[in-house]
Amino acid sequence: MSTTNIFKRFNGSIANLVSTPAFHALLVIAARILAATIFIIAGFGKLGAGYAATQGYMASAGLPGALLPFVIALEIGGGLALVLGFQTRLVAFLLAGFCIVTGLVFHAGPDQQIMLMKNLAMAGGLLAFTAFGAGRPSLDGETRTQP
Repeated sequence: MSTTNIFKRFNGSIANLVSTPAFHALLVIAARILAATIFIIAGFGKLGAGYAATQGYMASAGLPGALLPFVIALEIGGGLALVLGFQTRLVAFLLAGFCIVTGLVFHAGPDQQIMLMKNLAMAGGLLAFTAFGAGRPSLDGETRTQP
């Protein structure tokens, strides 16, 4: 059996497994939770004692600290909305933009390349949610995954 056929069989097996409704639902929920966790934790980390430190970090990058409440709201609110599958396409699009902008602003230096790539990878995953929606189960309740 050729290598190409082996990979086709594996791919077909995975496609069959993913098409099982219960397994598909588990994957969709897991994907939303995994994508959202970093935002929720980061948002809560900016509250309390982390607030002033984050404002200082933003100021060191030339950004006004007055933006911090919006950042926190986007991270916590957007993360929770993503977990719940609420307004997923919009939230994912905003979070993807946030990842790209913050990656370029805060991780553009040569010693920050891994962090920049992490932000870009997260943006890629979020753009997939933008394109395909939350799936089911979600508050959006979308059944269509492609235009």
